[in-house]
Amino acid sequence: RSEVGETMSWSESVDTLLASKDGLAAFRTFLKSEFSEENVEFWLACEDYKKTKSSTEIAAKARKIYSDFIQADAPKEINIDFHTKNHISQNISEPTLTCFDDAQKLIYSLMAKDSFPRFLRSEAYKELLNKRQNRNQKRWLLF
Repeated sequence: RSEVGETMSWSESVDTLLASKDGLAAFRTFLKSEFSEENVEFWLACEDYKKTKSSTEIAAKARKIYSDFIQADAPKEINIDFHTKNHISQNISEPTLTCFDDAQKLIYSLMAKDSFPRFLRSEAYKELLNKRQNRNQKRWLLF
């Protein structure tokens, strides 16, 4: 698929955006500008966590995710409800591969309903799309 086609496809869904290396990078940059990159960082950490095989690694990664994103005053604390946070806190001593699923769903939903539409309306996305369209047109002019 062309760069333009790929960039335009990001608007189809959050999943399409997050599955694209360039899309993810552009979205992260946008979230940084809004001081909310912890959401995509948490989502990515959860995706990585769910692929973990060894039980020692599961425990270590769970503690890292918990200390980075969940516990009170975490450096990249995500905005989730008390019930979800409390449930994770109670189960973190014996983590499972699904222990962050509810929080991840909440953050995904927040990104899909809130950050993603703003990203698509942002100057950053429009500029990137224009840049790629212009580059594509220049390529055709060479023939």
